[in-house]
Amino acid sequence: MPHIAVDYSATLTDTFDRQGFAQALHPLVAKIADAQVSGCKTRFRPLDEIVISDGGTDEAMIHIQVALLDGRTPETKLELSTAVLALAREHIAATPGLTVHSSVEIRDLDRASYQRHSS
Repeated sequence: MPHIAVDYSATLTDTFDRQGFAQALHPLVAKIADAQVSGCKTRFRPLDEIVISDGGTDEAMIHIQVALLDGRTPETKLELSTAVLALAREHIAATPGLTVHSSVEIRDLDRASYQRHSS
């Protein structure tokens, strides 16, 4: 825990430093959300087909979802989403002529029903 999913336009494959992002993200999330780095899990999902606005090819997106066990305050979630968004922008190289739309969502996992197992 936390579980992090990163959806990104496949056009960002060569300009998005995913490993660097994850390595910087895990301690950031652990610090702000009072979690353990060892519990952070991030998966990256390239999106081959997206449509933004009028469907032009000059736009790309990255959406980051951070799922945490419930109980964090709205202020903590806002601080985390702001920090994650800034970190993501640091790990995407500028591409002339390409607008990158970035967003972050912090969501709760219900403690009463969440289960996990490691072997």
